[in-house]
Amino acid sequence: MAKQAKAAVAKRKNIARNARMTLALFSMMLPGLIYLIINNYIPMAGLVIAFKRFDYSKGIWGSDWAGLSNFTYLFKTNDAFNIIRNTIGYNFVFIMLGTVVAVSVAIMLNFLRGTMNKKIYQTVILIPYLISMVVVSYIVFGFLSQENGYLNKIIASMGGKPISWYTTSKYWPVILTVVNLWKGFGYSSILYYATVIGIDSSLYEAATVDGANRWKQVWHVTLPGLRGTIITMTLLNLGRMFYSDFGLFYQVPMRSGMISSVTDTIDVFVYKGLTQLNDIGRSSAAGFLQSVLGFILVLAANAIVRKNDEENALF
Repeated sequence: MAKQAKAAVAKRKNIARNARMTLALFSMMLPGLIYLIINNYIPMAGLVIAFKRFDYSKGIWGSDWAGLSNFTYLFKTNDAFNIIRNTIGYNFVFIMLGTVVAVSVAIMLNFLRGTMNKKIYQTVILIPYLISMVVVSYIVFGFLSQENGYLNKIIASMGGKPISWYTTSKYWPVILTVVNLWKGFGYSSILYYATVIGIDSSLYEAATVDGANRWKQVWHVTLPGLRGTIITMTLLNLGRMFYSDFGLFYQVPMRSGMISSVTDTIDVFVYKGLTQLNDIGRSSAAGFLQSVLGFILVLAANAIVRKNDEENALF
């Protein structure tokens, strides 16, 4: 009886200890959960604006129902082809080149000797990511200004004719791609580098014993180890395929209308429409459509990954 009583007391103490631990963990989670509900879930009720002809005097719920008409204007406008092409095309290039550059830099960081050198290089490549896009736009302007731009001065010194960069559209696909890569590769490469340093060192030792040089070690050890991270990052980026970096496409070209055919994306077009027409319903519909299309794209890409490599699928 005494043993049973002691066992019962120990069990109650264990239950009480688990309850206190659960309560402590829940209390730590509660602020973040409250923020998530207030910031992410409650505003979802505002999606109804996308289906209404919003009138400030009537409010959200009193405004007239518009059905799907707000969703069609993106496809009926004369610029529909350009903005959809630019949004998808730029994002596709950014994902492909961004992944290649970030993985390459992560691998090179791994081969650096000395902890201090690695820290210095990580800090240096991360600085562009931390710079505001407004500042980046003026840095780019310092290079491309027709009168005092650094590139035009170089061209003039070589006897060439200065280029009016902000009125010539053919250069901007390259310019925007370079700026995006310069600004974002540091953050992505550090994410990949965190995976690289987690690869079992015994695999490299075994490869060295087998006579593999550095390139073969990268091909047969490092890249297979990065496969899961690359797939995950790509799937997450595909979810934003129909979005664009507003600052990159609006501020860096200095809002020049002469090159809008290659710089306007869905986000920029909606912003211009909102500021000019003040049509909140159409703007909300565009954002909602972008989210739905991105969600569908992630589901489709994940299904393909799961079919071929179930272990690295998101779900």
